[in-house]
Amino acid sequence: MPRFAANLSMLYPEHAFLDRFEAAARDGFEAVEFMFPYEFEAREIAARLKGNGLQQVLFNGPPGEGTERGLASVPGREAAFRASIALALRYAEMLDCPRIHVMAGLDGQRETYVANLRWAAQQARGVDLLLEPINTRDVPGYFLNRQDRAHEVVEEIGAPNVKVQMDLYHCQIVEGDVATKIRRYLPTGRVGHMQVAGVPQRHEPNLGELNYPYLFEVIDETGYDGWVGCEYRPAGGTSAGLDWLRRWRASRA
Repeated sequence: MPRFAANLSMLYPEHAFLDRFEAAARDGFEAVEFMFPYEFEAREIAARLKGNGLQQVLFNGPPGEGTERGLASVPGREAAFRASIALALRYAEMLDCPRIHVMAGLDGQRETYVANLRWAAQQARGVDLLLEPINTRDVPGYFLNRQDRAHEVVEEIGAPNVKVQMDLYHCQIVEGDVATKIRRYLPTGRVGHMQVAGVPQRHEPNLGELNYPYLFEVIDETGYDGWVGCEYRPAGGTSAGLDWLRRWRASRA
């Protein structure tokens, strides 16, 4: 059965960020993810994780400055990229987090992307670096948009700690045919993390055009035992909106 992690950047917006850890634990989550931890001290976040019995499974590397959406593919920003990886790895160590999403950036170049990721993979001993295709409706100009392109880059780099972050929300918007892509890519071992949200409004997975109970069955069929991040904007209260998860868990009990 998929293991679900609460995305604290989107869920529980009624609480201050540091109070969302307790809220997630109350709702039965055993793991959390979020986008950017850098405005908080790592030891403060670590205390919230420990105090609520939670595991940190993912966060994003620094996005850059202003409207930048990552640095990995952007020529001329190599020094800033290396500094961002060093900072992310310090947080990963203190939070005991095994995965970092390395954001590609806007209007980048493949040569720069591959070279930066090869360097980062050598620094990230014991940590997986994840590449996430993101749809261009939400983030116009984002460098990486398709599952096949992400897997091509991972294969080209050839480092065991560089993997794909498969967000089914982005996948549906850009490509569709989601079940086929799950069956194609999960058995490769190159998918290090998954995320879900309803399409098109990015609310709970049970709201919108995707049949998530069916897709969860497909994920189970592949033998995937990693985490599935709940990266969606609640249509109403977060806890009330978790009926989809309660029903799924009850069906698998």
